[in-house]
Amino acid sequence: MFENVRTNIIAAGILLSLAGIAPAQAQQQIRIVGSSTVFPFATAVAERFGRNTDFRTPIVESTGSGGGLKLFCSGIGQNTPDITNSSRRIKQSEVDLCEKNGVDGIIELKIGFDGIVLGNSLEAPAADFTRREIFLALARDIPTEDGSIIANPFSNWSDINPALPDIAIEVMGPPPTSGTRDAFVELVMEEGCKSFEWVRELGKNDKQAYQALCQTIREDGAYVEAGENDNLIVQKLVANPDAYGIFGFSFLDSNTDLIKGNSISGVLPEFENIASGDYPVSRSLYVYVKRAHLDLVPGIREFLAEFTSENTWGPDGYLADKGLIPMPDDDRDLWAARARNLELLQFGQDQDR
Repeated sequence: MFENVRTNIIAAGILLSLAGIAPAQAQQQIRIVGSSTVFPFATAVAERFGRNTDFRTPIVESTGSGGGLKLFCSGIGQNTPDITNSSRRIKQSEVDLCEKNGVDGIIELKIGFDGIVLGNSLEAPAADFTRREIFLALARDIPTEDGSIIANPFSNWSDINPALPDIAIEVMGPPPTSGTRDAFVELVMEEGCKSFEWVRELGKNDKQAYQALCQTIREDGAYVEAGENDNLIVQKLVANPDAYGIFGFSFLDSNTDLIKGNSISGVLPEFENIASGDYPVSRSLYVYVKRAHLDLVPGIREFLAEFTSENTWGPDGYLADKGLIPMPDDDRDLWAARARNLELLQFGQDQDR
């Protein structure tokens, strides 16, 4: 009996010792979550950082922008990520969630640009779309020129414009938790919706009705949520040449042997066109860091320095080879300085500067 008690005390002591060690071990490695679009860029930086420094290679997970920010804003400490990536800027509601959970110091870093592509198989014919046509293909309800709203009647692309392919509308795209989905809704769906003059007035007078009309994607099978894995969309496009997919330029750039991007208003989704601003569907990419973790997890400052090195995010950097569209020189200098100075997010500041 006494031996059993002694054994149990020893076992309990070992468990307590391990419990004390585990947090210290957990803090030795940077944990990064977030955007599937930024994932390949963050992974490349993490691998280079792990090889070239004495710090451990950061763990990078693809959770989607919304999912990553939710985890990031869940609190401070070892069970929460240190950094999150996002293919859109953080929302006020997410800033509020962070503050509610004690994450009151957020360092913001814009890392470059990306384009959103409507792509398909190399075997399929190329097409040129307008944002209005894409909206009319994918919206649940559509406006008419006389000021009414009707359920989407279109089943084929050619129903919208005879010049478009005479095939069923089938588009695979990201779920609501994705920053790509948010950006697509803002840059394509809303812009297409606002091409109807009376809808612009609706946006001024009834924001709720405007959002319901312009932001709601149909759920009758024409739009298929394909999860956060853009590689899965690529595989499905290869298997089905009649389908289109929505994803970031970096995935197109990595799979040009399998898929192609279609032009929007006559402009192809190419590196130079996105960098110049000529391609109409481009967005900024971001990294967010918890100030409270700077002294808890070794290497965060150094990781930011690696990310903002000209050899990393510059025009001739290794991220450009992976499809990241660099910011202009002055903007890179500005954001690199913000990273060095660990400047905190000022929500509402001009995000393009």
